[in-house]
Amino acid sequence: MTSPGAVPAPDGSVDVGVAWHHGDPLGEQRTAGRAAVVVDRSHRFVIAIPGEERLTWLHTISSQHISALPDGKSAENLSLDINGRVEHHFVQSDLDGITWIDTEADRGPELLSFLKKMVFWSKAEPRDGNELAVLSLLGPESTSVLEKAAASVPADVYDAVALPGGGFVRRMPWPTTDSFDLLVPREQLTTWWKTLTDAGAKPAGSWAFEALRVEAARPRIGLDTDEKTIPHEVRWIGGPDEHGAVHLEKGCYRGQETVARVHNLGKPPRHLVLLHLDGSAEALPEPGDPITAGGRTVGRVGTVVNHHELGPIALALIKRNVPADTELVAGPSAASIDPDSIVDDNATQAGREAVNRLRGK
Repeated sequence: MTSPGAVPAPDGSVDVGVAWHHGDPLGEQRTAGRAAVVVDRSHRFVIAIPGEERLTWLHTISSQHISALPDGKSAENLSLDINGRVEHHFVQSDLDGITWIDTEADRGPELLSFLKKMVFWSKAEPRDGNELAVLSLLGPESTSVLEKAAASVPADVYDAVALPGGGFVRRMPWPTTDSFDLLVPREQLTTWWKTLTDAGAKPAGSWAFEALRVEAARPRIGLDTDEKTIPHEVRWIGGPDEHGAVHLEKGCYRGQETVARVHNLGKPPRHLVLLHLDGSAEALPEPGDPITAGGRTVGRVGTVVNHHELGPIALALIKRNVPADTELVAGPSAASIDPDSIVDDNATQAGREAVNRLRGK
């Protein structure tokens, strides 16, 4: 979709195809904090899964507990490899007999291919669902915008309700506390954009969305993860009530042994943190750049973005044993860990306590 004043994402960006900003990227972030903005995310890949066994089937091949997901509810979910490493992250909503999945544009075809191969005899029919396109509405005035646009407002996080004319709107827990995704008929994308802006939402680009996501320390697969990432490292552990993507009380899915072993006995080797970057450096790091401490590599850079209040920031996967006050170098820039972004996970797990008791410790 194109709109007046839209600046396209730079070449090589994962968000090529949608607006990077609309002339004032930092102002768009501020507006999201005090009013409402709408962001075109129509490049996300959408999959539709009809079929009476769609939920019980998907439950067996993914990490979230969704076998009895009620109509009008959503969840975040993962597909893991046999070693528990993350291959796909997606959001799913079940409405009127169809499970709708949206995921990263570059990973969607691979996820769809995997799902089709895994159907076997189940009554589930995964197919391309790109007749729907994603818009995101962010900010404390989003509810008012939806009401003015004659759209129902989902009451709780992950609730999904039908939109007039097709598609649905769901409430999300991120990147802000007032966030909604609208999956609208693609042929109505421009119409819905105009409807939302006429109702008071200001246009914003992917830059604003990413800055708010990084501030909230919500990972994005392919940017904040690598081929070795396990869910524990990037805060994806938890059921829908915990806004996670890996339910710890469901059994038998690919990668489950690793998930259970790390949860019960071990610790993840890395953890996701927020970095503050030196804005006076000649350049900012790129996703995938090494992070060093005293010349030793201790992590990798994820998403890098300029925030309207925090300046240049990034998400990063850092070795767990690196103290928060360590002086770091991220690519060409000096960097420091935001101590408030560190999640305390030093409690002894139940499995480890049991082993210690058996050993008399």
